[in-house]
Order: sequence, then structure tokens, then C-alpha cells
Amino acid sequence: MNTATSSATGPATAFAPVNHYLTVLQKYADFKGRARRSEYWYFVLVNTIVSMALSFTVSLISPTVAAVVNGLYTLAILVPAVAVCVRRMHDVEKPWWYALIPVYNFILAISEGTKGANGYGADPKASSVSSTLEPVA
Repeated sequence: MNTATSSATGPATAFAPVNHYLTVLQKYADFKGRARRSEYWYFVLVNTIVSMALSFTVSLISPTVAAVVNGLYTLAILVPAVAVCVRRMHDVEKPWWYALIPVYNFILAISEGTKGANGYGADPKASSVSSTLEPVA
């Protein structure tokens, strides 16, 4: 029995949030395709935790240095964050600019993606589910 099967988003382990975060960083400037809800929200969760931990840790040295380091981290993570947001909008079959609409973008981000292929690519949920299902020998 294989417990560490791999999927489109990385190995299926207890560290799924970190795997999704790293997947988003690997797709640094990929604005094409689709992102599942889990990929988007785990990225948001880990990004928030990293940002808060970084701010807290560096603020023990100096609040001014913490502000600079947090600003640099925010700049470094800006492009991947926008890219995953755009891919999330694509998953619900909306163009990128729907991410600019304040409340509606949140509703779209929590909505289930379009089942099957849409104009932005194949269903990421279907491809990851099919790759994790392996016949038992």
C-alpha cells in the first residue's frame, strides 16, 4: 500500500498547507490555468502565518527593522499571491478582473469551481483525484 501518493499539488501528506504554499511559489508567475479552493486558501493561511511569525520574530530586534522585513516579504510574495488569485477566478470561470471586486471576489473564492474543463483549462480537482486513486494490487 502506497501512503505517499503524489498528486498535481504534491505529495499527499499531513503538511498539505505547506505543500500548497510551495506549489504556489513554484508557479510564481503562472497566470494561466486553474487553482482549487484548497490551493488558494492553504496559501492564504500559510502566508498569513509566515507573515505574522516573521513580523513577531523580527520585531523583537527592532520595530523599524520588522516593518522593512515585512515590507520586503510582502513585495516578494505579491506576484505569486496575485497569480493564485487569478487562477482561482479562472476555476469559477471568471476573468482575472473579478478579483478586483471587493465582496464578490470573496464569494467566488469560496465557491466550488466549475466541474470539468472550462475555458481556462482542465479541472484541477478531477486530475488530482484521479492521480491519487491507484489500483490495489
